[in-house]
Amino acid sequence: MKHVGFSTGAISLGDFEQAIRLLHDLPGDAIELSALRVNEIGPLIAALPHLDLCRYEHISIHLPSNFSADEEAAIAELLWGLPRSWLLILHPDVIHDFSIWRRFAGRVAIENMDRRKSRGRTAEELDRCFTQLPEARLCFDIGHARQFDPSMAEAYLILSQFSDRLAQVHVSEVDSQSRHAVITYAAELAFREVAHMIPMVTPLILESRVLPEQIPSEMRRAFNLFRPSIFAT
Repeated sequence: MKHVGFSTGAISLGDFEQAIRLLHDLPGDAIELSALRVNEIGPLIAALPHLDLCRYEHISIHLPSNFSADEEAAIAELLWGLPRSWLLILHPDVIHDFSIWRRFAGRVAIENMDRRKSRGRTAEELDRCFTQLPEARLCFDIGHARQFDPSMAEAYLILSQFSDRLAQVHVSEVDSQSRHAVITYAAELAFREVAHMIPMVTPLILESRVLPEQIPSEMRRAFNLFRPSIFAT
């Protein structure tokens, strides 16, 4: 499956090595290495030389979803030596000092947020962030967009306004408690409203919380939703 894969955090929360093992023999040439907590980013970076990632054409790292101003510069320094083709997924509401991230240019992708957050939920809020990070890219979370605005009007605005920045798509159901879950039929119907706006070369990263035996079917569901003209195997 071209440019489709999973977030390690969705498969094995906090254990990226276990997630990589579970994904090893499955289709998909994209992966997101998740370090959602500050204490996970150091061990992940340290383990990278020993991880078998050679089959992946697209690799991203999801940075911690919460860190203090005192921790920000140290986290960025850990990331500086990573391959420049790897995408760094950053929540806009955790940024304290935009200058720290500005030097990463297009290596950073800002993710649109769910309704719990105070920044990054709408095209207007994202535009304020991109004004501070003019070379940053977009990680479009379609589940977040639907949860914030079930009509998908805001999703349309985000994809229209920032089409030139789109670098990755997060795919999952996002429930009323802002938890990522398996894609439902209702979510599929909503996602189809804007699926045609996402180029087929854009990597799809699933964040659905699934059991190991559910991984292939969830990947196929996303593939068929966003790659309808390609035969899914």
